[in-house]
Amino acid sequence: MLSRHLKQIDHIGWRHFGISSVRTCAAQVDPKQNNASDVDLANARPYSEVPGPSKLELIRLFLPGGLFSKKPFFAAVREMEKKYGPLFRFPGIFDKPEIVIDLNPTDYSLIFRNEGTWPDRRVFDTFVYHREKHRAEFFQGVEGIISTSGEKWAKMRTAVNPILMQPKNAKLYLNTLLEINNEFLERIRLIRDPSTLEVPGDFLDDINRLAFEGIAGIALNTRLGLIQKNRDTAESKTIMKCVRSFFVLSEELEIQPSIWKYVKTPKFYEMMKTLDTMTDICNKYINEALMRIEHDSEGKLTSEVGKEKSVLEKLVRVDKKFAVVMALDMMLAGVDTTSSTLTGILLCIAKNPDKQQRLFGEIQQILPEKDSQLTTENMQNMPYLRACIKEGIRCYPILPGTVRRLPNDVVLSGYRIPAGTDISVGANLVMQDERYVPQPDKFLPERWLRNDQSAQALEGQISNPFLYVPFGFGPRSCVGKRVVNLELEITLSRLVRNFQIEFNYPTENAFAMKFMSVPQIPLKFKFIERAA
Repeated sequence: MLSRHLKQIDHIGWRHFGISSVRTCAAQVDPKQNNASDVDLANARPYSEVPGPSKLELIRLFLPGGLFSKKPFFAAVREMEKKYGPLFRFPGIFDKPEIVIDLNPTDYSLIFRNEGTWPDRRVFDTFVYHREKHRAEFFQGVEGIISTSGEKWAKMRTAVNPILMQPKNAKLYLNTLLEINNEFLERIRLIRDPSTLEVPGDFLDDINRLAFEGIAGIALNTRLGLIQKNRDTAESKTIMKCVRSFFVLSEELEIQPSIWKYVKTPKFYEMMKTLDTMTDICNKYINEALMRIEHDSEGKLTSEVGKEKSVLEKLVRVDKKFAVVMALDMMLAGVDTTSSTLTGILLCIAKNPDKQQRLFGEIQQILPEKDSQLTTENMQNMPYLRACIKEGIRCYPILPGTVRRLPNDVVLSGYRIPAGTDISVGANLVMQDERYVPQPDKFLPERWLRNDQSAQALEGQISNPFLYVPFGFGPRSCVGKRVVNLELEITLSRLVRNFQIEFNYPTENAFAMKFMSVPQIPLKFKFIERAA
């Protein structure tokens, strides 16, 4: 439990999206204003004076019977802030380095502006082991962007950025995602209870399948049939089991105390087996896609009519092995993060019928009929949809924030923080704080609209542009944010256009913070068919 709390501040996954039609981070901040001068460094308080619990105190706080033993992680960090202030240290224990928790938003622009050309952060040790040692013959030194840093990471990121990070390129996958989403709507109609119109409590499984199918469609231009067609096949069941096991085992090996680096434990071998299975299954589909590419000398047959070439097809012309690893990374890292995000937004919409009605009105203007088609053109004018997405992420963040190791000393909240120190940017925690976000307990999409002059918009405005950084910032911002954003926009617009969505159950403690925030209540959404 203790180490879980310690490292939950550490990872931020394959998440989210830049929303161009709402307020975003102020990229126009002058980086020269953020460099710590020699005078600033000399006058700063030394790192040794940064407050925080000792190792023994920390153990007492989180062990059974301790003050934080039964508290959610977010609440525990808030309690520590009251005692130690907005910047404090978590001492390194269980073979983990010390980390500084920063809940002072005025520091955030300085952190991101000093991250350097090659931003650094912790990697998943079991992931690295699998690729560098356990399956070294397969990966051949190409570990992917998830498990690397420095120059090696930069070279791979440079190759993939033009394909995934450009908004216009992400929208090229619209037809693929629309086809998958239509199948998801039919799945909802099939599994609804005829009398209550509620879906079963295990609806999260269907959301996971939607996310995986979408990622596979984009990465490989391949339909796995996880939603309907091949739902009950042995391979489909294996894929979904592996996805769930990957995150459970990651928590147990990367977050909780583990001796696997010294003695290979049963959980460690289970993780290697899980990664092996996912690698082999994904590689099968990757090889099939590569065969289509290699036998298509004119470049006409690799993609279906009306659909964009897959990420794999584009990257293979840069480097074949990197293309394979990138496609695998997308499928491993994109499912649970996308699923939890979509679930949180759906809960917000279902619990706020007035906001849902306004959203429906906007979507109805774009889609006059229930079967009207989304296009790259008509999707450009959906500001309230994007505001709902952004506010839903604020209300239900799946991680406390992101972590950076800066290449030079900086002054944060008056303290000199040495280069190479792990610094947690706890922006997602701060977004729940009424000192920085007006009415944080309310779902107010209006607060993100640029030109909305309503009372709710004005009352909910957020002044600090670096508070909302759920995808990181700068060179190491999430590589998949454009694609996931497109997935969410399509899914939410199609769901709200076809159904009135309700959730008639309590949502307190809807999520449990494990490796990341995951739904822990039955998701018995009620989908009422709209007449037209």
